[in-house]
Amino acid sequence: MAEVSRKDIRSELDFGAIQKVLVVDDSRLQRRILVASLKKWGFEVFEADNGEAAIEICANTPPDLVLSDWVMPGMSGLEFCRAFRALDCDQYSYFILLTSKSEKQEVARGLDAGADDFLIKPLEADELRARISAGARILDMQRELSEKNRMIETALEELRVAHDAIDKDLMQARKIQESLVPELIREFGKSRVSLLLKPCGHIGGDLVGMFSPGVNRLGFYSIDVSGHGITSAMMTARLGGYLSSNHFDQNVAMEKRFDKFYALLPPEQVAEMLNSRLMADAGVEEYFTMVYAIVDLRNGHLKMVQAGHPHPLMLRADGTTEFLGEGGLPIGLLPDVKFQRTETYMQPGDKLLLYSDGFTECSIADGGLLEEEGLRDLALNCVPERCGTEFLDDMFWRLTQKMVPNTGMDDDVSAVFFEYSGS
Repeated sequence: MAEVSRKDIRSELDFGAIQKVLVVDDSRLQRRILVASLKKWGFEVFEADNGEAAIEICANTPPDLVLSDWVMPGMSGLEFCRAFRALDCDQYSYFILLTSKSEKQEVARGLDAGADDFLIKPLEADELRARISAGARILDMQRELSEKNRMIETALEELRVAHDAIDKDLMQARKIQESLVPELIREFGKSRVSLLLKPCGHIGGDLVGMFSPGVNRLGFYSIDVSGHGITSAMMTARLGGYLSSNHFDQNVAMEKRFDKFYALLPPEQVAEMLNSRLMADAGVEEYFTMVYAIVDLRNGHLKMVQAGHPHPLMLRADGTTEFLGEGGLPIGLLPDVKFQRTETYMQPGDKLLLYSDGFTECSIADGGLLEEEGLRDLALNCVPERCGTEFLDDMFWRLTQKMVPNTGMDDDVSAVFFEYSGS
């Protein structure tokens, strides 16, 4: 019955987080008066007649509230407060100093020592109860905040573990994506194809590649899948299979003839086949832009399809330049699209640059975009002696020098560089 009565009293008075109270006073009479009131209000009360004994109690059973006299023999209330605050406790406890001192300077000393509140002797029961209620509200808020912080820390740790797992998977995905471009440079007779692939994150949505089904026949492409991240990377993996440089029987850009050799299909036909495949997949929302070109290395005859991709840049051996193509729609947007072929002849010494919009739509320090003219300047300003992957690396380095400082890449950057040197 006594326990029930105590709970009922606590419920009516609502002391919240304060359940255990430690009374520290060298006056036995003063302790008896305080303890009687506190027990009547439903608290579990501990007693100590000096600071040293009080510290031992606190180390074993941390109280929610401490009521300590200021003036005591041996360790004073002020010294006890400092020692109490120095204890390694998991939760905060409210500390009230009982004193006859009311000077502002003394109050400041108590606050500096770690006290939360003061009561001037002789104590009034109503004031004591009110101060305890105020302390309970503060402890309730503090412990609620601590619990929320604990929950946040737990959630952050779970997120860190999940992030590490995702990061590990993305690193593996990057290795898989890099395997789609096993060679960054390859010679075909006297001509050469070089590749650049710089994703803005772990993985990207750009893809470049080349393949040759036989002597003097060469195909190469530059692809940019819409969006970024995992879904775009999955699409590039799929497209890498469609345009495989190792498995010609799976390459949609080739056709086996007379059961003897593979021939390169017209570029516009390849674009239409890829468009049909994407449109047939109802769950696929991604689309991609592409430039795909085939070259007859015997005479430099170039056939190309441009499907929403930036215009390829031709660097002629005589120093002139031109952008090729008529634009066209991206692949995977509309059904039954017909794509147009662009044709030209390359002379020995001519060079063709395919590139993604990571170049032309790069934000540069002057506040604009690089655009086509900026790309042309990058290409013309590259060291003339550099060729192959050195030329592409120089292009990319010059691009980074033009970027807004400390912003990094906001899109994938890729390129294909074809250098024609005759048959």
